[in-house]
Amino acid sequence: MKIQINDNIIKHYLSNVYFINGHSYAGKSTMVKMLAERYDMVPCGENYHDVFPREKLSRWKQPGLSYFDTMSGWEEWLNMTPEEHWNWVHHVSQECVEIEIMELVKLSVKGKNIIVDTNIPPDVLREISDYGHVAIMLCDPPDICATRFFERDDPDKKFMMDQIKLCRDPEATLKNFNSWALYHPPMDTDWQHTGFFTYTRSDFENDTKEETLAALAKHFNLE
Repeated sequence: MKIQINDNIIKHYLSNVYFINGHSYAGKSTMVKMLAERYDMVPCGENYHDVFPREKLSRWKQPGLSYFDTMSGWEEWLNMTPEEHWNWVHHVSQECVEIEIMELVKLSVKGKNIIVDTNIPPDVLREISDYGHVAIMLCDPPDICATRFFERDDPDKKFMMDQIKLCRDPEATLKNFNSWALYHPPMDTDWQHTGFFTYTRSDFENDTKEETLAALAKHFNLE
């Protein structure tokens, strides 16, 4: 018998979890940190599914998450075509849903509110959460990360740029890497029409973090 947990049961156990999803560069990770600090919430940052032991992943059941263990090197990944990269991200997102939900159930039993920078797709969030516990953060323009991705000063971005510089044709690899953000497949998520509360970031020059925080706190009814 294949194990299946009904969505109403999951929703009950995640009643103290708040989700933020949406575009890259919209400020999701920043808001998770700020909301956690301001309202005494447990933060789950981007890629919190990484807590699952890599040695327990199955290359047959989780081929997307296992890719980095099977690839020939970073140059192979960095030179995926936009379509190949999107397909890989899509598979990873689907594989992460189970891990992320189980991790959140484990954390939720402690009773504190949890704020999550999540990759769980909107169609799944509709089943396991509700309007008041989900926010979608968008960028205008949505592809801003294609030109500003490496402006972020963090170890992951530095590592990625270092790997690009090691490729046989760094310029072509960087161009290909940036093209991923411009690729729009037919099945891409329509972030504007998820049915959830949305907040759009359009000012990338001024500090609007407090304004964004206030809007999210009001939506989540944290005040």
